[in-house]
Formats: sequence, C-alpha cells, structure tokens
Amino acid sequence: MNSDQHDGNTHHHHHSHLETEAVSGLNLVLTMLLNLLITAAEVAGGLLSGSLSLLSDALHNLSDAAAVAISLAALRFSRRGATLEKTFGFQRLEILAALFNSAVLMVISILLFKESATRLLHPQDINSSMMVGVGAAGLLVNTLAVFLLRRDASRSLNVRSSYLHLFSDALSSVAVAAGGMAIYFWHITWIDPLLTILIGLYVLKESYEIVSDTVQILMEGTPKGVKLEEIYKSVKSLPGIRDLHHVHVWQLGERQINFEGHIDLDKDISISESEKLRREVEATLRDKFGIQHVMLQMEYEGCPGTGLVRDTRSQLI
Repeated sequence: MNSDQHDGNTHHHHHSHLETEAVSGLNLVLTMLLNLLITAAEVAGGLLSGSLSLLSDALHNLSDAAAVAISLAALRFSRRGATLEKTFGFQRLEILAALFNSAVLMVISILLFKESATRLLHPQDINSSMMVGVGAAGLLVNTLAVFLLRRDASRSLNVRSSYLHLFSDALSSVAVAAGGMAIYFWHITWIDPLLTILIGLYVLKESYEIVSDTVQILMEGTPKGVKLEEIYKSVKSLPGIRDLHHVHVWQLGERQINFEGHIDLDKDISISESEKLRREVEATLRDKFGIQHVMLQMEYEGCPGTGLVRDTRSQLI
C-alpha cells in the first residue's frame, strides 16, 4: 500500500509539472501585447470619434490584458518554491492581483454608467466611420489572441479563464462595430451609450464574480464544490475510524486545496497501524474530492469536545 501511495503521488506531481511547462509563456506575452495595443487604439479612437462604447470596450480589453498578465505571473511564480520567510510560497500574489484589478474595473464601470446616462440625455455627434474601423480592428486582434491561447486553454485552468475573457471581448467588438454601422446608416446615436451600458454591465458582472471568489479565498472560506458533509460521511465510513472533527478546508491559491482535521480512532492502536489509516484517509480525500494537501492529527479520545467544524471564538476572548 505504501508503494502504491508513493507512486500515485509521484505520478500526480509529474503530470501537473508537465501541464505547467506545456503552457506557452510566449503566447501569453504576445496576447498581452496585442490587448494593450488595441486598448491604446480604442482609447484614441474613442476620444477622437466621441464614442463612449469604444472607451468601454477599451476597458474590457484592458481587463483582458490584466487577466493574461496575472496568468503569466502565476505561471512564473508557481515555479518558485517556499522559503523560510514565505513557507506557503507566492501563490497568493495572483489572488491579490486579481482582486485589485477587478475592484478597479468595477469603479471605472460605474463611472462609465454615469457618463452614459449623460449621453442618453444629451446626445453627441459621433464619428461612426472611425468607430466601425477601430471596432473591426479590435475584433481582428481579439480573434488572433483567442487563436494564440486556444491550445493552452485546454491545459491550464488559469489560462482558460483568460481565454474566455478574450472570446467574450471579441463578441463585444462585434457589437461596437455593428453599433457604428447603425449610427452611420440610421443616425441613432443613442445606441453608443446603450452599448456602453451593456458592455459595462458585463464587465461589472465578471469583475464582481472575481472579487467574490478572491475574497472567499483570502478569508480562507470553504472552496466552491467542497461538501464537508460528504467528506465527513466518506471518512467516517472507513474501518477503524470513529469520528472526524476540528476540520479546516481552504484554498491557498486558485488551485491548491488544503485540508486539516482530527481523526478519532475506534481503539488505541500502534503508530504504524494509525499511519496506515492516515494514508487511507488521504487517498479518499485525493481520489473522491481532489484534495492533495492533507494534514491529519490521529488521536484516541483526544478531544473533550468534538464537532465537524470547531468554534474558536471563545478562545479569542
């Protein structure tokens, strides 16, 4: 059993390492530069043409560039090991960066909503030809960026999130170009602030979800998809185990889930026997729930008060 456990862990580590190495850092860099280029073009085009939707789409592109930069930084920092000063390594940096970028985007989106309301009440002339041209250029660049990340999106969840951002941004570029054509042919200038509001709502929704996820991670909340009741039933059903209690489950970064808890044994057994049970619990948590980093305290009638989750508030007073 020990040998199998060792082989399984070695295989998993090797597989994850290959996935990280297989992701192309060059493609991420090129994608980020393309997004920064089209962001600059859309900002200039928006200011010159008077199109607010171009400016909001520039915001969307800037968020994509930030997402790709975070993905690239995550790949680089994930290869750095833990140090004496940072025993958990640098995985939280990508979470902090995602929180900051998303919070800034939410503030900018709200400011664009205010400007859109003003434009709806007081329409302004818009250079629709420039709006269509820059929107079409944005579509071309975003399509190229999507193509660059398409292969790596299937190898890394981190890159996949950036890929989905870029794909949605290509759709918003279609909306901007179509809005420019509507203004050119039918002179309905109100469609520009309307598109701004729609794009802003999408950015606000995506940003809020990221902020919510990052706050959950930073607060060391139970990761999404982890059901403590199911874990409790699975562990408690193993032979020789009476109870599971004082459980803590949290995420260090986007991927790594940490688990710690106390295992109460049916009887007083030797260390070697308890080690066998510990490995069985680890295998259950890994195979059924995808939890790789596990810390267990094996005990026999060791805790006077039990409970799946321990309330520590009284200890802080």
